[in-house]
Amino acid sequence: MWRKLTSTETGRGLLMVSPPALYAVLLLAVPLLAIVLFSFWTQDFMTVDTSFTLDNYREIIDKPIYGALLQRSIFVSACVTAVTVLLAFPVAYFVSFHVRPSRKSLWLFLITIPFWTSYLIRVFLWKVILGYSGVVNTGLINLGIIEEPLTFILYNVNAVIITLAHAFAPFAILPIFVALEKIDRSLIEASRDLGEGRVMTFFRVTLPLAMPGVVAAVLIVFIPTIGDYVTPELMGGAGGKLIANMIQTQFLALNNAPLGAALAIVAMLSVSAISLGFVLLNRRWLRGRT
Repeated sequence: MWRKLTSTETGRGLLMVSPPALYAVLLLAVPLLAIVLFSFWTQDFMTVDTSFTLDNYREIIDKPIYGALLQRSIFVSACVTAVTVLLAFPVAYFVSFHVRPSRKSLWLFLITIPFWTSYLIRVFLWKVILGYSGVVNTGLINLGIIEEPLTFILYNVNAVIITLAHAFAPFAILPIFVALEKIDRSLIEASRDLGEGRVMTFFRVTLPLAMPGVVAAVLIVFIPTIGDYVTPELMGGAGGKLIANMIQTQFLALNNAPLGAALAIVAMLSVSAISLGFVLLNRRWLRGRT
């Protein structure tokens, strides 16, 4: 059996793929299956009833708070994604088109510097910056721009969006930069030679060719942010909690793992549907331009 596997190219390929495949099954598929099973059970404090039921999903539909939290989570994630990608694209464009090749690695090194510090430390730093007596309010008061500290930049959805946009900026810059680097510069020169200006060349040549990177950046930012509960917990206050905070509360505070699992499944399906819809719309847009 072993000789058959090692004697053919297909067998050797299967042997090479099997360890990571087994790793993925154990660490991804098994926990996901456990969450799905839990969502069809019920729990009364320490007692788990493994009888199949849809009560958890009915409760999610019947109670408006869960739908409101999910809508807020999608809205916040969409805003974070839009802000992050819109700010990341000019940075990636500048590094790709205007930085000398010998210095691009230095710029990428500087972009990844935020990864050197803990995510929690970065969140707490933004809490200091946006606080009632923080850097922003103190600076604006000293400059005479405002008389009282701004209250809408902390402990609300705005603070969550600002903090998450900063935290996920490198994740958006890098895939866009890679896509821009793959663009054949002769295509841009050909567009200019045919009479197109810089703006139209960007929208008709550069942007469509960079869309794979933009799509990757959107998905990389949108999917994790909707499941983030640390930033809303520390920066959102009472009005900035998201669906992930409710899932955490069900699992840890209320000891109702089945309902938390059902909420996680609903959130995961919502994110999957939105992401798939975005990818399909992007493909249709690209086909319409070819």
